[in-house]
Amino acid sequence: MKLSLDLNGQKHEVDVDPNTPLLWVIRDHLNLTGTKFGCGMAQCGACTVHMNGTSIRSCVTPVSSVQNQSITTIEGLPSSDLSKEAKAVAQAWEDIAVVQCGYCQSGQIMSATALLKQNPNPSDQDIDDFMSGNICRCSTYVRIKKGIKQAAQSMSIAQAEPSDDSLFYDATATDLNKQEGESHVA
Repeated sequence: MKLSLDLNGQKHEVDVDPNTPLLWVIRDHLNLTGTKFGCGMAQCGACTVHMNGTSIRSCVTPVSSVQNQSITTIEGLPSSDLSKEAKAVAQAWEDIAVVQCGYCQSGQIMSATALLKQNPNPSDQDIDDFMSGNICRCSTYVRIKKGIKQAAQSMSIAQAEPSDDSLFYDATATDLNKQEGESHVA
């Protein structure tokens, strides 16, 4: 059966059984291998993708249930509506050297970005609760938590700093007011 998917901002048509798990469509039919198979029972989080910005386990999600939904994989994360969170998480992961073997990391990153979108300043308990469905065989949980905290902090700092656009706008508005003869001297 032909099904239409919106994956990473692009439309795809696939000819598969409607009950095929989304994971296998992503990996075997669309050749995007960043999303991993771990358990096949939605217990480990290696297969995490986003559906309309929410984390789901693609290993147990029938492809027919995601038609007309926006699906984002690890490959599409940098250009998604979570690009700010993705950039902060990627930088923190690199700074802290979170990755050991790397197998679970696409799922960890997908979950971490969804967490930061929902809660830009998570507590340790918030992180533990949200990330509890993601298993790391190498037990890098301390580094993962530290990475999420650092990503949240860097996003907070970036949000507090004025952007170049606002500085440009303010300077332009001041220049225009001066040209129109307004005096700014008290």
